[in-house]
Amino acid sequence: MTETDTTGSPAETPRRSDATRATILTAARERFATDGYERATIRAIARDANIDPSMVMRYYGNKEGLFAAAVDVDLRLPVPEKVPKEEVGRIFVEHFLDLWEKNEVLTALLRVGVTNAAGAERVQGIFREQLLPVALRVCPDPEQAPARAALVASQMLGIALTRYVLRLPPAADLHREELVAWLAPTVQRYVTAAHPGRTR
Repeated sequence: MTETDTTGSPAETPRRSDATRATILTAARERFATDGYERATIRAIARDANIDPSMVMRYYGNKEGLFAAAVDVDLRLPVPEKVPKEEVGRIFVEHFLDLWEKNEVLTALLRVGVTNAAGAERVQGIFREQLLPVALRVCPDPEQAPARAALVASQMLGIALTRYVLRLPPAADLHREELVAWLAPTVQRYVTAAHPGRTR
């Protein structure tokens, strides 16, 4: 059954409304991931979701509102107090790989983030609101936490881009255990090692 707008029709039940929103968001994530923010259109997303474009506008207002909802990401980062200090690098790498392998939202966000200001702002917000607070609680020198968190992000976003977005064969073909073995010591060093000092 095709959705219609609410003019002259009964209100949707909460269950049907939730299902409609979920359908729209799934279609939006796939479209944003495929086309990027600029090329993706409300009409194309509505067509993918098999609903009227007016329903997308009803729930999300415009493309910017839809994008914000579609890439609402909770990284669910491990709680620092529960992570052994010497295991931070490995646990963080394994956690991020789990996220990238199971969550298409992150792939969509990364694709858009490298080409569009709205996507870049969303990535920056996730960094500021979710990754930085964890770094502040783990790093030995809190004043350097932003730089350390940025270095961690460079590793995880870099492997995500090459492995899950660009799918470069050497990166995509690495076994998970091998990838963790390569990345974990680097992330561990970024987070917990003493500051290497500044060059003049």
